Amino acid sequence: MQVAAEHKPARLGHVDADQQHPPGVKVIDQLPERGRPFSTDVQLVAPTHPSSQRPLITQRQPPGWPVERYQLREGAFFAALLEPRRRIDRALLAVVMEAYVHGTSTRKVDDLVKALGVDAGISKSEVSRICGELDAEVAAFRSRTLAHTSFPYLFLDATYLKARVAGRVVSRAVVIATGVTADGGRKVLGLDVGDSEDGAFWTAFLRSLKARGLAGVQLVVSDAHTGLKAAIGAVMAGASWQRCRVHFLRNVLARVPRGSAEMVAAAIRTIFAQPTGSEVCEQVGKVAAMLEPKFPAVASMLVDAREELTAFAAFPVAHWTKIWSTNPLERVNKEVKRRTNVVGIFPDDAAVLRQAGAVLIEAHDEWQVAERRYLSEGSMAKLTQTGDDDRRPKEVRRATAELVAT
Repeated sequence: MQVAAEHKPARLGHVDADQQHPPGVKVIDQLPERGRPFSTDVQLVAPTHPSSQRPLITQRQPPGWPVERYQLREGAFFAALLEPRRRIDRALLAVVMEAYVHGTSTRKVDDLVKALGVDAGISKSEVSRICGELDAEVAAFRSRTLAHTSFPYLFLDATYLKARVAGRVVSRAVVIATGVTADGGRKVLGLDVGDSEDGAFWTAFLRSLKARGLAGVQLVVSDAHTGLKAAIGAVMAGASWQRCRVHFLRNVLARVPRGSAEMVAAAIRTIFAQPTGSEVCEQVGKVAAMLEPKFPAVASMLVDAREELTAFAAFPVAHWTKIWSTNPLERVNKEVKRRTNVVGIFPDDAAVLRQAGAVLIEAHDEWQVAERRYLSEGSMAKLTQTGDDDRRPKEVRRATAELVAT
């Protein structure tokens, strides 16, 4: 015989005989004494009617008293915010990744996780595993198309981080490319990790940008890295090359006694203080002639670098301060270095790309929501040829001509 205990007894040890019970349920009006089991022919079972309630025998006093247990027939008794079999939820994972991107040390990340309620903390390997989820985002950012607009100005530079390669700790170059769009906005175009002194590496990097749709480049601004100038000439045909004036000045001062450094630097700066492009080119010769008697090596460097040092003079005067050096990109490099200093030595190139890429994505997003463009739209219009293009609407031709005339 199969019977079931009453679902909701009125009070302990008493069952209301007049209470209506569901079909298939038989009431037990007396429980066995302590330590005495039910008869072998009596078994507690669930009600036969369609109900989510099942009787449950507990181990507490009084022995064998039936209580209700609720069973979910659909779904799961688990909060939707949390993931099953996970120690921490997605919100906490996002906190860990955000702390990693901002250069927080592993020890501080561990303290942060404990403060958020995970008493066990988090290990270095766990932080690395969690932040590995950034790889897909960085890969998508590095491979996105660039064909939606033109980039008249292209900036290239490299910063150096320590990483393990073939069991050795070596210096690895993180090369970064940023660009100015036709409407004056700034964008991070790409990054890669390799040897910055290798011409083949620079060529491959620039070709990858071209393959993604980079077009309309008129001026490339960079330092004179070994192999970079040849790579620019091979891949960016038709674009001028502006050698960074800041890096050039550092190279010059390395050949000048410390006592004369300020005088030589002041003389070279007069080149960039001229009001017109023709006067800029003329000033190079004047400064070289002035320095020739006492500093022949410096004079020779100026004459040899005349074309690459004054390439900016062929562009609108309003752009000069923004395109004659890689200073805008240097600020990005400093932020990458600041965020990565707590790591010290990266385990491999993939880890370098992960953190540097996350920092650059953040900088790129900030540029997109900035209130002001890097270069004004009116000054950028001066880069385009107005010509008698009958295919453009009359209103567009008139507006463009007005912008160029200002």
